[in-house]
Amino acid sequence: MISITEWQKIGVGITGFGAFFILLGVLLYFDSVLLAFGNLLFLTGLTLIIGLRKTFSFFFQRHKFKGTSFFLGGVVVVLLRWPLLGMFLETYGFFSLFRGFFPVAFGFLVNAFNIPFLSELYRRFQGSSSMV
Repeated sequence: MISITEWQKIGVGITGFGAFFILLGVLLYFDSVLLAFGNLLFLTGLTLIIGLRKTFSFFFQRHKFKGTSFFLGGVVVVLLRWPLLGMFLETYGFFSLFRGFFPVAFGFLVNAFNIPFLSELYRRFQGSSSMV
C-alpha cells in the first residue's frame, strides 16, 4: 500500500480547491480574481503533493521549457488581470507539458471498459440512445 504523508493529503485538497476556483472563474466569464486564486492554489497544491525538488525538475527540463514558459507566463498574465489571454497561454502550456501523459490517459480510458462495474454501466448507457 502506498503511504501518503499529511502534507500530500493537504496538497490534494489545495489542488482540488485550485481546480474548483479555476472552473468557477471560467464559468463566471473569466473572472480574473478567481482564476488567479485558482492558479496559485493549484501550483501550491502540486508542490505539496510531489515536493519542491520534483516540481522544479518537472517544470524546468530542457525539452519542456517551451511548455513551462507558456504555462507560467499564462499564470503571470492572469495575475496581471488579462484572464482570457492568460488562460489561452496556460492551456497551450498545459498541453505542451503533459503531452507525454495523454497517451497513457487515453489508454486507461480504453481499458476502463474492461473493468466490471464500468463495463456494465457502459452497456446500460449504450442501449439508451433515444432522445425521448
